[in-house]
Parts: sequence; C-alpha cells; structure tokens
Amino acid sequence: MGLTESKWITVLATSDIHGHIHPTDYRGPGKRNLGLAKLASLIHKERGDNPDLLLLDNGDLIQGSPLASYAIKTGTRIHPAVAALNELDYDAAVPGNHEFNYGLWTLDKAVKDSRFPWLSAGIAAAGSTEPAFGKPYLIKMIDEIKIAILGVTTHYIPNWENPLHIEGLEFHDALAAVKEWVPRIRREERPDVLIVAYHGGFERDIETGEPAGQDTGENQGYAMCIEVEGIDVLITGHQHRLIAGEVNGVTVVQPGFAGQALGKISVELVLERGRFVIRDKRAELLKPDSSLKPDAAVLGLSRELEEETQRWLDQPIGRSDGGMILADPFVCRLAEHPFIEFVNRVQMDCAGVEVSCTALLSEESKGFGEIITRRDVLTNFMYPNTLTVLKLTGGDIRAALEQTARYFELGQDGKPAVNPEYLSPKVQHYNYDMWEGIEYTLNIVKPPGQRVVRLLYKGEDLRDETELDVVLNSYRAGGGGDYDMFRGKPVVREIMTESADLVEEYIAKLGSIPAVCNHNWEVVWEN
Repeated sequence: MGLTESKWITVLATSDIHGHIHPTDYRGPGKRNLGLAKLASLIHKERGDNPDLLLLDNGDLIQGSPLASYAIKTGTRIHPAVAALNELDYDAAVPGNHEFNYGLWTLDKAVKDSRFPWLSAGIAAAGSTEPAFGKPYLIKMIDEIKIAILGVTTHYIPNWENPLHIEGLEFHDALAAVKEWVPRIRREERPDVLIVAYHGGFERDIETGEPAGQDTGENQGYAMCIEVEGIDVLITGHQHRLIAGEVNGVTVVQPGFAGQALGKISVELVLERGRFVIRDKRAELLKPDSSLKPDAAVLGLSRELEEETQRWLDQPIGRSDGGMILADPFVCRLAEHPFIEFVNRVQMDCAGVEVSCTALLSEESKGFGEIITRRDVLTNFMYPNTLTVLKLTGGDIRAALEQTARYFELGQDGKPAVNPEYLSPKVQHYNYDMWEGIEYTLNIVKPPGQRVVRLLYKGEDLRDETELDVVLNSYRAGGGGDYDMFRGKPVVREIMTESADLVEEYIAKLGSIPAVCNHNWEVVWEN
C-alpha cells in the first residue's frame, strides 16, 4: 500500500436495546420504527458493503420490554436478545446497569449463552482486581489493522440496585478504570485504533463543556474524552440520547434506546513508516424507517415467544371503577391523579405502612381503563423495581419534597414548566415524586429550597425530628435521582417482589379498583 493509500474500518454499535427485538408497540396494536430486528437489516446492509466490520453492544440488553420480562419469568430458554446477538455475530458486549435487575443468576446465564465475550474493566469480584465478567478488553484484527475495545460500566449501580442482586461484586470508578487501562493497552498491545465502549453517558454538554445537571459520577463520558489520552472512539449509552460527534478529538456516538438507531463509526487509516495512522474519523446514526423490513431470521428466533408474550399480556386481571386514564403526564404532576393514588396505596398495603412516595416512571404510561390487562400493568411498571421501607425523619421528608419541587420552574407565561435540568442531557421525569400519607403544598414561585410551604402528618405540622416508616421503590431508597437524603437511612424491611407483580396481585385480590383521589398534595404558583 502506498503512503497515501488508505483503509477504512467500520464499527457498528447498539446500546440500550432493553429487550426490544420486534418493531412492536406493546401498549396496543401497531408497529414502530425500532427494535433489534430492524437494526439487523441495517447491520446486514453495512456488512454487504464491508464484511469485516466490528459489531458491539453497549449494555442494557436483557431488560425493559414485556418480551424480555416474559422470557425471564418463564424459564431457562436462552434470552431472546442474546439469541439475536448470537445470530448477528456480535464481537462483544458490555453489561449495563439493567443487566443486574434480575440478579446474578440471570446475568451469568446470559453471559454463558453468549457466543461473544462480555467486557467490563471496572466490575470485579469482591476482594479481587480481576474482572467479574470475561475480560476488560478485546483485540480484533481487521485487514491488518489492530483494534482494541475496552469495556466499562457506570459504577453508580450500587446506588440503584437491590443489594442482593450485586452481592459479591465491587464497582470501581469507571473513569479511574479507563485511566488505568487505556495507557496499559496502548503500551502492551500497541493497537492502531482504541475504542472505549462505556455504558454511561455525558455529564457535560459535548459542545460547550457546560455541566449538565448535578455531577454525581453516574456519567463520566466527557471527562474520559478530556482527561484520558489515547482514546480514538468512545461509544456511550445509558442516557438514551441520540449523539454522533466529537469531543476533544475523540469520536463519540450514542444510539438512543430500544433500537431507535444504529451507531456507525468510520475510521480511515494510512500506513506510515510501517504503522497504521488514523487520518480521519466520523460518526453517524443510522435510523430505521417504515420502508425498512425487519430481518426475518432475527424475528424468527423469538416469534413463538413473542406470540406467547402477546397472549400473556392480553389476559385481563381486573377492572377499574371509574377513570384512571392518564391523559397528560405533566398535569398528573401538578395535581394528584387517581392512578398515582392507586400506586401509593398498593405500596402502603404491601408494606404495612402509612406513608408512601412514588413516581410516574414513563411518559408513555396511560394508567388503567375499565378493563385492566397484564399489558396495562407492564407498560405502566416497566422497571423491575422492588420496594424498601426506610425510617425517615420529618426533616428527611421535607428535604425530599424540596428536591422534588426542583422539577418545576415558571415559564415566560408565568405558568409551570419543566426545569431544563430534567430534560437534558437525559430526560428524567421519573425523578419527580408524589406522596401519600402526608399533606403538603409546593409553591414553585419560591426559590428552590424554600418551596415546601405546608407539610402535615395526621393534620398537624410534621416536625423535623418525627420519625416515620416510608415505603418507596428501591431505586429511590438508595438515593437515586439526587435524593441524597435517603442514602444510609435505616432499612425497616425490603419487599423483594417486583412492583409489577405486586400491582397485579393487588388488582387480582380486589377484582375492582376504585378510582379515588384524596388530593392530599398540591402545586401552586402564587406570590
């Protein structure tokens, strides 16, 4: 090859598939332009142009869709998402935080069933420095070009996950792991291209460098680009964003979630003095549309399971007596809705306590119609959260309500609007909580930190030193969503059944659910 002759390599990346294989809208009839089967058609097209491309998955693969839930609940078959990656001949995968939602047995089975390695440099067995999953990095040769892929996962997992699901593991700082392994790989392997596949996102705006909300350490992608020399490509995820660009000379990509897009990175290299040198890099997002047919082979792998899932979802489990339809999630957060009251009452019933808080987990939640099916439950309770009862003081509850009140700001029209910090870089509507068992008023005209203007328990002011048992989901109980006031609080009990199962059992027990609302809280905007 002459000095000016170049070679191109192609890297394709998926992330945050969340068990979405079929282009299915599980909320009801209809197809959507997403899912791994559609991305598979894009992958085959790219392979037709370049058979030796590199194909990676960046985590949050096995959890998140009714198909995935049904597959895990019903037995020991190979997980349909793992089967699809095997069919597509993936080169490697990185565990995401949601890989741990069903415990290590489920994750270990997924790893054993995979015909590709799982990479994670920062997750180790307790008391060991050895990676708990496979190996930290992989070396691939493509057309004489040596490529190193380092896998790393956000270390914030213990702040969200049920401790039993991660027992025996240590989660080392992801940025520190990258700082350790990148120079080591450069020194020992001397790759022509070094890729970091990071299940985490960006803590700063990738164009301006301005902080994007509170920096908790959950996302460290920007710091990796700025502080670690030697990274050529950074694949990110976790935030469900659509990103293709560059930070400090590092080509970056993030391909959304549920199969919204396929990340494509193209790297041009030239041979200089016996070594390949990068001359150009570019990132783009390949998005499926309605003209793209899903890959038949990938669909076929889970077609029978998908049909079983659809029948399972359509089984009625009870009725609602009155209106529990969620027409507008924003309005639901301004004034209590019967569906939110229902969720809190389920939690209090299961936990045997008088105070509860919950959040609307998805903007796609529609509440319940007259007939309640399992589909309704799973589309409203999409995460396999369990419940925790914490012993909290009135001061803790007040601090939590002040954190919740940060969700709002006043728009130019003087009406409530969502604080931009909850919209970018990651949409975080689920970090707004609504409480039952206390009475409170949030006045969002007041400055943050001074918005709780009324807080009562059983008709009297809730004193800071008063202790109450409060039930909340395991994510929030660990301080997830910047609720630091919950960290380290005494755990009264843990309810290890998933929230969706608790809701289903509660509905089945009562048969008919009354749509009631006691309006124990309000949001006002008045001077």
